[in-house]
Amino acid sequence: MEFDYVIVGGGSAGCVLANRLSADSRNRVCLIEAGSGKSSILVKWPGMFGMNMLNHRHNWAFNSLPNPATGGRSHFLPRGKGLGGSSAINAMVYIRGDASDYDTWAQAGNRGWAYDDVLPYFRKAEDNSRGADDYHGAGGPLHVSDTHYGYVPNLKFIEAAQQAGFPANPDFNGAQFEGVGLFQFTIKDGRRWGVRNAYLEPVMARPNLTVLSDARVLKLVMDGRRATGVSVDRGGKREILKAAREVILSAGSFNSPQIMLLSGIGPAEELRAKGIGVVHDLPGVGKNLQEHPDVAAVYTSKKRDGFAMNMGGMLKMAGAGLSYALGSRENMLGRSVTQAGGFIKSDPSVEVPDLQLHFVPLIFLDHGRDPKTMNRHGLSLHACFLRPYSRGSVTLGSADPMEAPAIDIGLLSDDRDVERLVKAVKQVRRIMAQPAFAEHVDQEMVPGAEVRSEAELEAAVRQHCEHVYHPVGTAKMGTDPMAVVGDDLKVHGIAGLRVVDASIMPTLVSGNTNAPTIMIAEKAADMILGRAALPREERHAA
Repeated sequence: MEFDYVIVGGGSAGCVLANRLSADSRNRVCLIEAGSGKSSILVKWPGMFGMNMLNHRHNWAFNSLPNPATGGRSHFLPRGKGLGGSSAINAMVYIRGDASDYDTWAQAGNRGWAYDDVLPYFRKAEDNSRGADDYHGAGGPLHVSDTHYGYVPNLKFIEAAQQAGFPANPDFNGAQFEGVGLFQFTIKDGRRWGVRNAYLEPVMARPNLTVLSDARVLKLVMDGRRATGVSVDRGGKREILKAAREVILSAGSFNSPQIMLLSGIGPAEELRAKGIGVVHDLPGVGKNLQEHPDVAAVYTSKKRDGFAMNMGGMLKMAGAGLSYALGSRENMLGRSVTQAGGFIKSDPSVEVPDLQLHFVPLIFLDHGRDPKTMNRHGLSLHACFLRPYSRGSVTLGSADPMEAPAIDIGLLSDDRDVERLVKAVKQVRRIMAQPAFAEHVDQEMVPGAEVRSEAELEAAVRQHCEHVYHPVGTAKMGTDPMAVVGDDLKVHGIAGLRVVDASIMPTLVSGNTNAPTIMIAEKAADMILGRAALPREERHAA
């Protein structure tokens, strides 16, 4: 089969591209997804998203290589598998990051990627329930809504944070980044509104759009240094899908570099070591992996106004499930549990907030994979360091395309990240010790009330540190020797190939990565179609 554009990966970028590129009926577009084309209540019902940590039907469920900086632990790395990608299993928080994140990209030589350049694409994608303004859009495919907070401890957190001296912020994506409050979510009428709902399903009937699910891309088909298609395994049968114009990799920060490496594009020595012929020596492929390191203070609660995975909690969830199935969606299954949080500074000397807070009214450890730790009522306040110095990498475990890539997550490999997370623990404890929580907080489980000295806190950070599912950077945009794509997202030295997903981010944004990935795809669509970029919008900084 031959198409004009072959898009590899039906996730947060791929579904956007499938919609925008196929809008012109002259373009023959193929979207390929390794996961299933079917959905389930684990995807559709917002409050069920945590179950995808246990049920891997919609989750690649990767595991990192043992990480020396965190005691040799292998870290669990969930990634969405199926149409919608990680937007089908994430916590649905809508965050863009700080304006300075994108200005930093532009200052590194990536023209057209400053905040004023990308703001129009955020607004184009968005259908905000609050309506349009200088920072938000209305009428776009991606519905963004306020949360019905549901759990009393969420409001107690906001009160406590203000008592600790942090300002309230009603809109983290507006003029002011710093502060605490309730997040907005990609939820519409009590249903998850990821890219499958927003971008793909409305256009599935287009005759010029072919969507192939349960189709695993094995490698690129190359004609010299030009990508001409992909080799695909569909139910054990292998076939070639040709791309007359471009192949676009939108398989994410783990799978996009893996596909390039399997195709002979990457560090020459690594390729030869795996018995793969070198098509193009591109040393940055798979390098520069970044992830937000996360620590938490976890407490048992004196009250029962949060959620616990015990008999009472299960009965409550069952009742909510029945109510939800009957059409009443304003309950715990119609919203995310990660409702409250914010952006604060680890210390006053920091210019832009460098910590993101996620508060949840439950005991949340080990990605929620151990129900035994969740059977008591508790409170968890997580803090991730937004601009980490540590770097990891993605390489090939073997030349077998059906094997998972070898992922060195690199958490805390730079001691500066540990220093920031120690400060984060102190800030989190300070919030939890405020009067607003006096009737709630019982005992500190993690890191433990006895952990006080700097050395003890550093050891606790390394012991308990995890991450918040924001891998980026493995096909970074730039002009330096380790860059993989240019600011047009074309792969350096290879014709007919672009990368459009979170892997192109040179540096992590200061927050959740789903909304920025959608923005990247919206902007890339105009590039691919040869359209002028949307006019820059001068921001109105507070």
